[in-house]
Amino acid sequence: MRHVIALDVGGTGMKAALVGVDGALLHQTRRATGRERGPDAVVEGIVDFAAELRAYGVERFGEPARAAGVAVPGIVDETDGVAAYSANLGWRDVPLRALLSERLGVPVALGHDVRTGGLAEGRIGAGQGADRFLFVPLGTGIAGAIGIDGRVEAGAHGFAGEIGHVVVRPGGVPCPCGQTGCLERYASAAAVSEAWAAATGDPGADAADCAKAVESGDPRAVRVWQEAVDALADGLVTALTLLDPRTLIIGGGLAEAGETLFTPLRDAVRQRVTFQKLPSIVPAALGDTAGCLGAGLLAWDLLTTTTRIQEESA
Repeated sequence: MRHVIALDVGGTGMKAALVGVDGALLHQTRRATGRERGPDAVVEGIVDFAAELRAYGVERFGEPARAAGVAVPGIVDETDGVAAYSANLGWRDVPLRALLSERLGVPVALGHDVRTGGLAEGRIGAGQGADRFLFVPLGTGIAGAIGIDGRVEAGAHGFAGEIGHVVVRPGGVPCPCGQTGCLERYASAAAVSEAWAAATGDPGADAADCAKAVESGDPRAVRVWQEAVDALADGLVTALTLLDPRTLIIGGGLAEAGETLFTPLRDAVRQRVTFQKLPSIVPAALGDTAGCLGAGLLAWDLLTTTTRIQEESA
């Protein structure tokens, strides 16, 4: 059975799959990233994991994977296949595509984790059929993926979509990026957890607890939640003013609150738009499989492009 290898590398864990031509997940597995062992060990672990997946494909399906796609966090040079920087994993300028291609003997595509997840959401998830979409996962931080006609825009330097560092509260809370008042300091799952822990005096309280308290009518929770929703709406309206997406896809941990998030968020965005066209605001559909599915799509896209170039040069 024709298949590709898909790897989604996170700060603490790696999700992997063998993906069929139709996008089906033929095999799935996970393991720890092992960042506590240092960046060199992390890279070695990624390459070894991919090799194990190749061997499994040969054993299970009678042939090796045709290509591989890998999604990684941080700054990614997708053109040269280099994992340029990741604060969480501690690496700099890792030629990951070359290392994997040499070990696997097949072409390899390297992508940014959020853009790769956005690619999957846009093509086969919540944005399916939308010619323009913006995917915004609300997790420890906030990033974004700008979808245009079935692809995701990386930008001239690989920084496109960093909506989490749009300033929504000038002079506000300092952000590790060096600015103050960034969106992710107010509307990420981590920011809501921090605010709710402070409001309750319970250092273990998190965003999920806050959402439950909102549903029960706790006024402290309602205040914390609304402040996050207002900040998120301000950031999203800035984005839709610039990008004019047809669909806004919201994912990540905060989106797991469902309508506790989406009902006030849709209202807040609607109140802020004037001349702009209001996009559909929908929850992400693929959950934590988005990165793997997107990596698989990157691999199949690479094969398609390689085949076309070979045919044109023949």
